[in-house]
Amino acid sequence: MAKKKADALVYTCTQCNNTQPKWLGRCPECGEWNSFVEKRANEEFFSTTKAHAIPLKALSSEDGKRYQTGIAEFDIVLGGGLVKRSCSLIGGEPGIGKSTLLLQVSARFPGKVLYVSGEESASQIKSRANRLSIFEDNIEVLCTRLLEDVLEALASINPVLLIVDSIQTLFSPPVGPVPGTVNQLKYCANELIRWVKERDSVLFLTAHITKDGGIAGPKALEHMVDTVIFFERNDDRTRFLRSSKNRYGSVDELGIFSMTEKGLVPVEDPASLFLTKRREKLPAGVAIVPVFEGSRVFLVEIQALTVPAKGSLSRVYSDKVDSARISRIAAVLEKRLGLCFSDQDLYINVAGGVRLTESAIDLALAMALFSARSDKAIAEKTVFVGELSLAGEVRPVDRLQQRIKASQALGFTRLVAPDFEGAKKLDAVHPISQIREGIDLFFTK
Repeated sequence: MAKKKADALVYTCTQCNNTQPKWLGRCPECGEWNSFVEKRANEEFFSTTKAHAIPLKALSSEDGKRYQTGIAEFDIVLGGGLVKRSCSLIGGEPGIGKSTLLLQVSARFPGKVLYVSGEESASQIKSRANRLSIFEDNIEVLCTRLLEDVLEALASINPVLLIVDSIQTLFSPPVGPVPGTVNQLKYCANELIRWVKERDSVLFLTAHITKDGGIAGPKALEHMVDTVIFFERNDDRTRFLRSSKNRYGSVDELGIFSMTEKGLVPVEDPASLFLTKRREKLPAGVAIVPVFEGSRVFLVEIQALTVPAKGSLSRVYSDKVDSARISRIAAVLEKRLGLCFSDQDLYINVAGGVRLTESAIDLALAMALFSARSDKAIAEKTVFVGELSLAGEVRPVDRLQQRIKASQALGFTRLVAPDFEGAKKLDAVHPISQIREGIDLFFTK
C-alpha cells in the first residue's frame, strides 16, 4: 500500500528552512553543506496555541510591577528594574562579565532562579559563586544544551527568573543537530519567551558578539526580545552597560561598573570618572565639558593637540569625537579668529574613552583647539558648554541648569555658557554669545 502524501519524507535545511524532496549535500538556497535533516511533510517545528482577542478596557497595565535587581547601575539601564513577563538580551565579548553580573543578580533576586549554562560546568559556576560569596538557596543550576531539558526543568521548578548562558548553545533535535543556526536560535528563543510571557517571570539571554561588536546570529533575535543590552570594556577594570533597545525605559542611560575580585561593583562617583586627576596645573589643550548620558551628567575632559602637517594635506585623528565636527569647529576658528588650522594635524582625545556626540561639546572643543594652537592653558576649575554655529555664535543647549548644578557639585567655580535668562544673576556663570568673547575672556591677557 502506498504511503499517504501527508506522511511523505522531506528534507529541510537547518540554516534557511529550505525544503527539498530528497537529500542534498549542499543547500541550493543558502549554499550550506550537510545542512539537510529528515522530517515528515506534515511535521511542524513550532507549537501553536489558539489566541483570543481581549477588549482594551479589560487589560491591566504592568508598567508599575517591576523586580529590583539590587544593583543600582543595572536598574538604571533597565529603566527602573525588571518588568514581569519581559525578556532581555545581553551581549558582550568573552570574559567581559556577563555571567558574573547575572549571577550577582540571581543572588539578590526575590524569588526562585533557574540558571541554565551551556558553556560552563556546574563546578565552574560554583567556583564563581564562591568567589562572589554567593550561597543563596534560591538558585537552581542546570548545565545542558538541550532545549527539551530546559523546558522540563521549567515545568518542575517554575522559576521567577530564568537565565540562559548562552542562547547560541541551545538546540532542539527536531530543528537540527547543530546549535547556533538561524532556525535554532529563533526556535529556542521563541519557546523560552513564550513560556515567560505566560507567567509572571523574567528571562535573561546572553549572546556572543561578532567582530564588529553586534549580537551574533539573526537580527530577528533582537526584535523578539524587549531589551537589548551591550557590555563594553573601557579599560581593564571599568565596564560600560548600555541599552540599544528598551520597551520599558530609555535607551540613553549608561551604567558604569568596576570589575573587582568580588565581581562587578557600581562606580561610586560616576560624574567625575572621566576627569584626569592631576597634581600640577591644567596643561594647554584641555577643556572640561558637562555632558548628558541618559538622565545623568558626567564631566568629561577633551584633550587637543595641534602639530604641523607632515605633508601638504592636514588630517584629523579622533575616534571618540566625529572628525567632521572637529573640522567644522577648526574652520569656524580659522574664519572668525584668523588662527590658521589648515596647515596643522589635529589630534583629539576624550579622557576615559567615552564617545561624545551631542552638540553641547562644541564650545569646549573650540576652546581646547585654541588652547592647543596658542599653547596657553585654560584657567583651573572652568567648564564650557554650548553649541557653536558657523557664524561663530554660541547657541543654547538643553538642560543647562542641570549641567551647572552638577559642575558646581564637583567643585568647578566658573562655567562659560550661552547667554540665557537669569545667567547674569549667577556668580559662577559667564554668559557669552560669540566665540570671540570666550577667547577674550581667557586668552587676551
